[in-house]
Amino acid sequence: MKDSKLPSGWPGDRKIALSVSVMLEGWTDDSAPGIGPMGNPLKAGVLDLQGQSWAAYGPQVGAWRLLDTLEAAGVKAVFYVSGILAEKYPDLLKAIVAAGHEIAAHSWGQNIVPAYQSKAEEKADLQRCISALQAASGTRPRGWISPRCTPSQSTSQLLAEASFAWHGDVFDADLPYRLATSSGPLMAVPFTMEVNDMPLYIRYGNEPEAFTRILQRILENGAAIPRKPFCLDLTVHAHVFGRPFGVIEFAKSLNIARQHQATTWLTDHGTLADQFLSLSQAGT
Repeated sequence: MKDSKLPSGWPGDRKIALSVSVMLEGWTDDSAPGIGPMGNPLKAGVLDLQGQSWAAYGPQVGAWRLLDTLEAAGVKAVFYVSGILAEKYPDLLKAIVAAGHEIAAHSWGQNIVPAYQSKAEEKADLQRCISALQAASGTRPRGWISPRCTPSQSTSQLLAEASFAWHGDVFDADLPYRLATSSGPLMAVPFTMEVNDMPLYIRYGNEPEAFTRILQRILENGAAIPRKPFCLDLTVHAHVFGRPFGVIEFAKSLNIARQHQATTWLTDHGTLADQFLSLSQAGT
């Protein structure tokens, strides 16, 4: 069983590690989100300008509102950013870093899925993403999540080769673990979908309050869940819950996490990766 020991930095009396992540996503100019509030997709070959406009809200408005909300709550997050947005919105990336948050990579564009690429294509897009994020923010990304969390068979090896510390394209564990590749190891940080605005609100049409209600139910009952401790993600997309209706629930969810500090460690993927890397290097 992968999930056994905890690093020394994990507060020993807390059973849940709750990571806060903001997905800051962009699409290439010839593409648009496949899922949006209008519901029915357009015919193949027709550019969805409504979808493009809906997605552009994220970097233009939503991310700024989420930054304000995180600052008010005193919470740090990892922002997973599409490389294409770094070129278009460098001031936003600088503001994210200045606020003390970590920028991780989220591919070049959300319409570019690694599982569809050749290894050479994937490597080129990875390097392009790294360069753009570093140029705009002044920091090199250490973490990665693929579009749709769908890597190729080469993704882990390419990330290790590029000196990434972690990626979140894994769903097979409760706790981070060391992932061996032919280019060296990196940490696999499991990504959970239970408290995520995209599937809850956009894909399944739930009311926004479902986001907060599900989180509260998990935290209230976390101590009684067998085979603990475990990681849980609180994930919002800048173009979805960066809007007024969503940021209300995001702010409430951060407050709920604070209310459950006896059992919940409010953290982020970068901190978890560092802690479990230290644990693996200690040979435990």
